[in-house]
Amino acid sequence: MRTLILGIFAVSTAVGLGSDAVEAPWERHALDIETGVLWQIGDNTPLDYTLVQTQISWRSPFVLKKDFGDGSVLVVRHHASLIGAWVAEGPENHYFGISGSPSVEWWSANRIWSAYFSIGGGFGVIDSTDVLGGQGQDFTLNWFAKTGLRHQLDGDTALFGGLFFQHMSNGGATTPNPGIDALGFTLGASFSF
Repeated sequence: MRTLILGIFAVSTAVGLGSDAVEAPWERHALDIETGVLWQIGDNTPLDYTLVQTQISWRSPFVLKKDFGDGSVLVVRHHASLIGAWVAEGPENHYFGISGSPSVEWWSANRIWSAYFSIGGGFGVIDSTDVLGGQGQDFTLNWFAKTGLRHQLDGDTALFGGLFFQHMSNGGATTPNPGIDALGFTLGASFSF
């Protein structure tokens, strides 16, 4: 009987240690790969633009965290992205840039679902042309906002999708200063490490 009790204690302790040792998704680094289509909105330019955008992003472990009584968690993480876009419609061909922002994430108590929001900016280069209404120079500033849902498949992998808004312009370096305001969706996969 004593051996049985010691065996049960050893197994329950090992199971307890195992569950405590598993890091939550927000406690790890994450590499996100996402792509989507953005369409011109607004009237900054008379041209129609369609951008097919791909981003590779890094998110840090959390820097701020708020635990709620129901087990859900609100966290803030660092977020930095490399941006590549194919200009599917418009006088330019491609855009490359970088951006940074905080990533605000609400995680469900079961650590499977999260809603995210991010707003930030950076800079990049576009292959500008002399077309009226096109971008006036190669150097651009960018600003973005995105929101969506993430589903954790296992401890290392998640899928996500959401809405993405991006503004690109040359910051008034040329007159006129035709910017691109584009709104669309992105889908992606996230890998924690």
